[in-house]
This record gives sequence, C-alpha cells and structure tokens, in this order.
Amino acid sequence: MTFTTPLRRLTRTALGTLSAAALLASCAQQGGMAAKEAPAKQASEKQAMSKQGPMDATHAGKLNPNDPNDAIRIDQKLNCSLKQGDVVVYWWKGGAFSRVPGERDRHLFDVEGMNIRQCQNVQDDKRGYGFRSVSREILLYKDAETGQILRTWKNPWTGKEVEVIHVANNPVNMRRPMFAMSADGKPHKADIRIIGNRAWSSGEAPLFYKNPLAGEYQEFIGNDYHAMEALNGYVYTDDLLDATKPKLSSYTLSWARFSEWLPWMQMGSRTGMMIFSTVGGRVDSFKDLPDSIRKEIEANYPIYNAPPPVNDDRPNETSWTYMKKVIDAKRAAAPKTNAKAGE
Repeated sequence: MTFTTPLRRLTRTALGTLSAAALLASCAQQGGMAAKEAPAKQASEKQAMSKQGPMDATHAGKLNPNDPNDAIRIDQKLNCSLKQGDVVVYWWKGGAFSRVPGERDRHLFDVEGMNIRQCQNVQDDKRGYGFRSVSREILLYKDAETGQILRTWKNPWTGKEVEVIHVANNPVNMRRPMFAMSADGKPHKADIRIIGNRAWSSGEAPLFYKNPLAGEYQEFIGNDYHAMEALNGYVYTDDLLDATKPKLSSYTLSWARFSEWLPWMQMGSRTGMMIFSTVGGRVDSFKDLPDSIRKEIEANYPIYNAPPPVNDDRPNETSWTYMKKVIDAKRAAAPKTNAKAGE
C-alpha cells in the first residue's frame, strides 16, 4: 500500500501506508511525478537528503501547528518518530471485493498487511529541519472464510486456478525529505485536523501512470494503471502535540483502494474493478504483529523484520514492478520450445 507533503495541498502522486503524509510517500513512487524533474533539482534534493540533522528532534513543551518547525515535526510523528532510527510498525487488515457491472459485488478474499519504517532527520541551510522515511511493505491475500494465506486461487469468472502473488515491496521510501520550508519558501503546514483531544489526517491519492506490465505503447492504446487510495489516520491531540515524546502512543488507521484487477488474477481485459477496505494501526514492534502475518514474514520474507537503512536511495518497488520481476523470472526458468507463433 505505500508514500510526501500533505495530501490536501497536492496534485497526488503509495502504501505504503501510513499517515496521510506516508500514503503520499508511497504513492509518489508510482505516479512518476518526479520522473521528469530537472537533473539539477534532483541533485540538489539528493544533497539535502544526505545532510544530517539532529538525531533527536524532540524539545520541551508542546508542538505548535502554526510554527513550521513544529508543523514538520507533527507530520514526522504521524509518519514515524522524531528520533532517527526508531523503528515504527504499521499493521492493517480487511477485505477485497469485486465490482462488475450487472452483477452483485463479491467478497473475493481478505488482505492483511504491514509496513516497517524508520526516518532520517535532515537539515538544510535554507529550508530548515526536515525528515525522510524509508520502509518495506507486505500485503498478504487470505481465504475469506478460513483466514489461511492463499497460495492458489480459483478465479470465479474464468474457472482457472492461478498462483497468488503477494505484495512484497522493498523499498517504499519517500523520494525526498520534507522540510519546515518548501522549495519555494512557503512554511510547512501540518496535515492534521483537530477537534478537542482527537486529531486526524486524511487524504486521497488518485493514481494514473504507465503500467510496467503494459508495454511501450500505452499513449496509443491505453492500459495506464488507474487507481485511487484513501487513508485516514486517527490520534490523540495531547499525544501528538507533546514535543517531548518522539513517538505516538496510539495510532488508528483506515485504508481503502479502488483499482483494476490484480495482475495475478489473469483477468485480461474483463470489465470490472477491485475495492479494498481495511482498518489497522501501529504496533509496538515487529514481534508484536499478529501471528497471522508475522510467522509468514519470518518464514518467507525475513528481511521485512527491519526497515531499510536511513540512507537507502534505491528505486522504489511497487506491486506492479514486483509482479513483473516474478513473471520475468518464471519465463526465464521455463523450458524453451521451438514452437512458432500460432502453433
């Protein structure tokens, strides 16, 4: 699910998950919003990314949402921790449904996911204090009745038994740091709404970008990836604005996605869409994840028990790029035949 500036103030750009700022961090990897930026700007941002800030960004008193230096810390607490290197773990669970014109929606399977992350604290001479998060993310598909992890799935429309490819995105990182001041000199505003002792962040990320599985001619025939992700995060105001506390004591989330068919379902050009609806929150550590997901990670995705290093600058992984790697690997391993096209 993974991704960052506040969602309400952007033309959206993942799972990446998981304050509203975190959602945008993971979505930014997929939308390609920064792909055509000038090389000079990219070099400048990479240089700013590497300049170390204070290891501990807490201070006495309360965080003031109207002060850009505190506002950036508020969004950092929603994303990770004010102490560099503190590991933050998110978990969420829900259902995946189909929507096809002319038929009743179907509960196809359940989903359960996690994101493990940490932040680097950075400093810029002109833009002030900032941070950047790095993470890995898992999303498992499960039988809706038994709760067992799906290895294969019978497609109810085609009748075909297909192999299930779970989401394993490594990494899901913010493309660039967020700072107290924007690149054009505007002060940062915290992505929160406060009513009494409850605060929340929310936003939607409409995704529309070239599909890694759809070839080189999408501008002529379509097939761009088209989806929408929506995230809400709920916290306690006193907990969030306490400047002496690096991490939130409580964080509840809801995440929804409206997207095309999953590629492993092998639906081809069939009309319809997927709807994901989940709830979750933070857990204290990787060991505190439910057995239903932790044991699977320990057995089959062991590096996902920790986030990437804070200076990780690898290209981001998405469910589509990961799927492409799986397909390409299977094709490369398959026995070669001399059959010609059409035979």
